[in-house]
Amino acid sequence: MLKMPQQEYIKFLREAEGLSVSDIARQVGVHWRTAKRYADQSDWNKRLGKRKSNSPVMGPYMEIVDAWLEEDQLLPRKQRHTGVRIFQRLQAEYAFTGGQRTVLSYVQLQKSRMQLERAKTYERLEHPPGEAQVDFTTMQVSRDQQLVTYKLLVVSFPSSNTAFVYPTPAENQECFLEGMKQCFQQMGGVPRRVWFDNLSAAVVHIEKHGERQLTEGFQRFCAHYRIEAVFCNPYSGHEKGHVESKCGYAKRNWAVPIPLYEDHEQLAAYFAEKARQDRERLHFAKGVRIAELWEADRVQLLTLPEETYEPFRLGAAVVNKYGEIRFEGATIPLVGLVSPGSEVLTQTFWDRLTILTTEHERVREVPRPYTGSTAEVPWAQVFANLLRKPRSVSHSQFIRMLPEVVQVYASVADLTSRKERLQALAHWCGVYSIAQIAEVLTTASSEATVTQLTAALGLVQANRDIPAAWSETISPPGAQATVTLQQYDRLMGVS
Repeated sequence: MLKMPQQEYIKFLREAEGLSVSDIARQVGVHWRTAKRYADQSDWNKRLGKRKSNSPVMGPYMEIVDAWLEEDQLLPRKQRHTGVRIFQRLQAEYAFTGGQRTVLSYVQLQKSRMQLERAKTYERLEHPPGEAQVDFTTMQVSRDQQLVTYKLLVVSFPSSNTAFVYPTPAENQECFLEGMKQCFQQMGGVPRRVWFDNLSAAVVHIEKHGERQLTEGFQRFCAHYRIEAVFCNPYSGHEKGHVESKCGYAKRNWAVPIPLYEDHEQLAAYFAEKARQDRERLHFAKGVRIAELWEADRVQLLTLPEETYEPFRLGAAVVNKYGEIRFEGATIPLVGLVSPGSEVLTQTFWDRLTILTTEHERVREVPRPYTGSTAEVPWAQVFANLLRKPRSVSHSQFIRMLPEVVQVYASVADLTSRKERLQALAHWCGVYSIAQIAEVLTTASSEATVTQLTAALGLVQANRDIPAAWSETISPPGAQATVTLQQYDRLMGVS
């Protein structure tokens, strides 16, 4: 078959030059029939007909090979036919006269077709407005120069790609319900239908036929807010893939660099503002602001109940002989408030613990003793890394975690002085805490040298128990002598 420029040239010679078919064949150097075919062709539309595939050698054996390959899917992988083995069987059992390459090519083609037929196909899910998905994600935040593990509850709306978030110190039932309550207040309503995974804060047990045995606290919460709770199949997080994706998005975009906070309210306000700002961007597929798409979700929300829901869990404890109770690994003293051996009730909220008598009279209220995992920042390594690139001090997220006086000390403008101070900080952090270093830097003058600060740390912060006067009592009487330095003063000529 000639290429398109050659076909067009033949047509040009015929129509424009008026040459005969023989002259065209002689000039172009093609067969007479080829020249006549393109010279007199009137329909130049491209043909899309199915190509004919002639297989004179493999044709009679295709059904045999197809049957073997289909049956192989029911056998272990190591006992399936290879292309070579199929060729050998065709020769031995069916007197096949073709070549091995012919068989191997057909086997490879047929396996590809079979794999394509068995491939999973997916459909893009359509989510009605007002339907939400809920999930937790784990992140790290910084408080008092420590890395604290925190949870972030994410409520997302797939229809508009809107998300509302609330940080909690743990993933227990009280934090879970409090986080959803705060998100409902942020959005100004309640989603009609909410998808959950089978988290222990909501699901006690999955029955044989998929029915869920729910916790009492979660059932009360759903009844209060009129929620239709829908649960994913076990180990099927893809069924609520939007919120799974939103959890990763929140960590990558709102928790980098590591957020700093002084109290929980500040952290909650930080993430709420980040979620609000995110609604101002364009939807990744629809090209419209997420805030505008959110209006279609918002009008589908149920109104908030008039009464605020307070999630808590009621338990009991016995006061021991020391006047204490144990709660979640912590000891809570009740000396002078409740007699030893008596029973008290514990009202557990997400952020506090209230001790009640059996008559429901308040005895004491304390902050809930969370034992969330914290991690010390390896400050010695941080300063050692900054020492190699001192100009990066102003861009380090770890420097932001330090007290202001330490930040100022490490960010001195002169690079030579900065290197000296970073080296000193790397050494000090191996011996003293950041709080001790900050205290010494606060009291020291701005002109203090590294040597003077090191001495100040050793004298003031070493916490050594050195007595003011020491009396030696081991030597026998008469062997003790009072030693002074006056003789050395006389030798040196000083008084």
